[in-house]
Amino acid sequence: MEAFVRQVAVLLAKDVLVELRAGELIYATLLFSAIVVLLFSFAFLGGSPPTIEVTAGVLWVGLALAGMLGISRSFEREREADTLRALLLSPVSRAALYLAKMLGICLLMIAVCCVVLPALGLLFGLHIERIGLLLGLLALGILGFAAVAALFGASLGRARVRELLLPLLVYPLTVPVLLAGTRGTYAVLYGTEQSLLDAARWLRFLLVFDATALLCGLWLFEPMTAQE
Repeated sequence: MEAFVRQVAVLLAKDVLVELRAGELIYATLLFSAIVVLLFSFAFLGGSPPTIEVTAGVLWVGLALAGMLGISRSFEREREADTLRALLLSPVSRAALYLAKMLGICLLMIAVCCVVLPALGLLFGLHIERIGLLLGLLALGILGFAAVAALFGASLGRARVRELLLPLLVYPLTVPVLLAGTRGTYAVLYGTEQSLLDAARWLRFLLVFDATALLCGLWLFEPMTAQE
């Protein structure tokens, strides 16, 4: 177990170090997420303020779009350098590689969240009382999205239209995550006692989805990447 954790840490540190040296992916993703929020905010200039439902939707749309942009570019860069195939051929556990990729996607989406959430608070005037519950929803939503994206991102190396296939596969499978995240965020922002109970139910739903997606990813990652 200790060797497995060390493998995950080394692979994750490698990805983080490469990105910190290059910087192109994180800057492009953060800029894209900021533009998405600004575009939505322009739609409400001169009119009534956005409803809580719209604000929750903007948050998760920004996360999904910016996260997919970063995920797609991250795997494409590894294929261009042929490093993904080298990792798959190395004596490293496929489960460790999957977890490292998933955690790397989580870090990227957390960075996006750190831009989108304050921007929404500034532009839409959000007032969040239960920040801990909201952060829990975001963390579990990001984890579920990353668990699915890491599986398909690494298994589409030989596909000719992989840039198109990746969102077509990931978005439908993560609809439950996006729906639960949006409804749970709305419930937290609404702030009543009943809505907070609803948010707790969506939180439990995300926990079950994440556990299922993670187990499926660990089980399917090796056979789905066998042809790489």
